[in-house]
Amino acid sequence: MHAIREGSGRPLLLVHGLGSSHRNWDPILPALSAKREAIAVDLPGFGRTPPLPGEVSIASLTDSVEDFIAAEGLENVDLVGSSMGARIAVELARRGHAGTIVALNPGGFWDDRQVKIFGATIKASVWLVRRIQPALPMLTANPAGRTALLAQFSAHPWKLPQNLVLNELRGFDDSPSLDEALRALVHGPRQLGAPAGSLKGKLVIGWGRQDKVTFPSQAERALRQFPDATLHWFSDCGHFPHWDRPEETAALILNASDPTTTGDY
Repeated sequence: MHAIREGSGRPLLLVHGLGSSHRNWDPILPALSAKREAIAVDLPGFGRTPPLPGEVSIASLTDSVEDFIAAEGLENVDLVGSSMGARIAVELARRGHAGTIVALNPGGFWDDRQVKIFGATIKASVWLVRRIQPALPMLTANPAGRTALLAQFSAHPWKLPQNLVLNELRGFDDSPSLDEALRALVHGPRQLGAPAGSLKGKLVIGWGRQDKVTFPSQAERALRQFPDATLHWFSDCGHFPHWDRPEETAALILNASDPTTTGDY
């Protein structure tokens, strides 16, 4: 997988979500790389990484992250995931990954109604954005355009930098694995849990209280399935805490993955 590395110190692996790339982490990469070696990957079929040769599923994408960890000598690396990347992160925790894992607004904890809403709204967003690609530079250049395009994903999209928004929306069009990954999220198996006492590492789940993609009520289901996890709520925050609350998100990640800290985050 293509990856960028910034900073020095203990490695910290960052895994983006559906339609994104390593650029999704731009708002917090400077803060993380000031303390750690931040390694941000492009998942297969996203960013600059070619697609998988076979089936695209949460299981196969998780396998690819496991393979990257092994190939790069990053056993027990601390890991942060966002959205689909957070789903991959909690699956790694379930599989026995021993590093600290911070999962930001993970998918896979919806009920039948919620997953239908997710699938329908994201599919509609992808359809629209693909058809207005030529107009994106103009539309993202002003706060009103950013608000119209990203109201589902951010609690205050008008504040987001144009380059961040433009990179994200470009990914809706040029990610060859997006459609298959979306089908896997909607129609594939739900996320399995891990019984109390079975996790080998620390699991911290972060959730935005204004998330319109993976609704906040899903946090309760996530904790029931992962009773050893700790939940951190982000106020005034949508689907991407590292966009809406970058300083708080960076602090959560660094504190949670500090071996000297314990308790709530």
